Amino acid sequence: MNIAMILEMAVSAGDRVAVAAGGRSFTASELLRLAHSAAHRFRKYPAVLYLGTNHLAYPVALFGAAVAGVPFVPLNYRLGEDQLKGLQDRHPGALVLRPDDLDGVLDAADPPAGEEIDVLPDGDEVAVLLYTSGTTSAPKSAVLRHRHLLAYVMNTLEFASAGEEDAALVAVPPYHIAGLANLLTNIYTGRRVVYMARFDPAEWLATVRKEGVTHALVVPTMLARIVAEVEGDDAGTPTLRTLAYGGARTPRPVLERALRVFSGTGFVNAYGLTETASSVAVLGPNDHRKALASDDAAVRARLESVGRAVPGVEFQIRRDDGEPAAAGETGLVFVRGDQISGEYGGGTVLDAGGWFATRDRGRLDEGGYLFIEGRADDTIIRGGENIAPAEIEDVLLGHPGITEVAVIGPPDPEWGQRIVAVVVGAGDPEEIRRWAKERLRSSKTPDAIVFRPELPKTDTGKILRRTLLADLESAHA
Repeated sequence: MNIAMILEMAVSAGDRVAVAAGGRSFTASELLRLAHSAAHRFRKYPAVLYLGTNHLAYPVALFGAAVAGVPFVPLNYRLGEDQLKGLQDRHPGALVLRPDDLDGVLDAADPPAGEEIDVLPDGDEVAVLLYTSGTTSAPKSAVLRHRHLLAYVMNTLEFASAGEEDAALVAVPPYHIAGLANLLTNIYTGRRVVYMARFDPAEWLATVRKEGVTHALVVPTMLARIVAEVEGDDAGTPTLRTLAYGGARTPRPVLERALRVFSGTGFVNAYGLTETASSVAVLGPNDHRKALASDDAAVRARLESVGRAVPGVEFQIRRDDGEPAAAGETGLVFVRGDQISGEYGGGTVLDAGGWFATRDRGRLDEGGYLFIEGRADDTIIRGGENIAPAEIEDVLLGHPGITEVAVIGPPDPEWGQRIVAVVVGAGDPEEIRRWAKERLRSSKTPDAIVFRPELPKTDTGKILRRTLLADLESAHA
């Protein structure tokens, strides 16, 4: 069991174009040949570090490392020089590759006669090391073994199920789990992968139209910029059948506008983590349609959920005392299944029952729909009451002057923590507080409203609350 098997299966199903970028493309058989060629170089090193944007070199490097039996480590090329050096120093002796470095490999001939590489079948071998986004702490190296990635792909998708015209647009970063998973799943189903080196909303829309894109994945910040780019209420993308969004929480106003401008497109909300080898819950197109059309408040509320567990995955909500929570009761979200790694460079963090603590707080409704209320680390404890920032943020986003908001809890000597809303927009802070107080309990009304031109975020749209807290503390130092 090795992820290179996905590519071998794709070749056996018919040699379609597998990946395309920058006016160039590879069929599945060409990609497999190039992977074997690259593997001859890669097997001399303990790991392969990829440092670059979305490019045809990326799938060659990923599958080449798999064939060679060495870990593949995509790094965030946007990091500063010192940060990148720090990550590279964690992998002494590794080969560092940039897209331009692989030009020779991309044009290589078949592997030398008599030097074919036998692909290791051991699913316990390390396939990929991915660095977590580090919104609350320094990045950690999440270990994904071949069996984790194959379990996700094979449990959730049907092999060679795509039509010949199907194409998936990938604009998420290559160092994110979504970028990795999109490559594997689309090759497994037979979709052509169209890469964008860097995201631009106008170019994204133009590429969907030019390439006849049928499937795409975006993060919330991308979705907001795409929607803002569209004039009127029609995106003019008739081929786009499915638009998946995830990676961070999507503000309700952004989603509602997106549903209008992409009215003929099925929406999918995907929830997953690096440590879970991609999505563990999905809210599918039918769920979106039912929620929008229903008169039942509980069904309508599911538009705020991340959906139900994918095949092979189970959820458990635990109260603060460790006991299982009842339906509708908020607690810590745990997940279990064959695709769940829950392993870092220092070892596994799975408990004795094989459960992984996501560090998210959430709840399950009677139908098994999962609602994420935010990171446990983000919970504000004010006067002994646990307050989820997301609840306050949802209310504030309804204010006409606010376009973005992040609620944080700096220390307070009397209450333990204060509630501070950092907002992007315009308005009078006291008027916003009065407006919020009419819609929230007094204990949840922000103590202060702070305006900022933008909110610090990761590349996938997660708000860097620790940065906001540090900025706030510096301003009052």
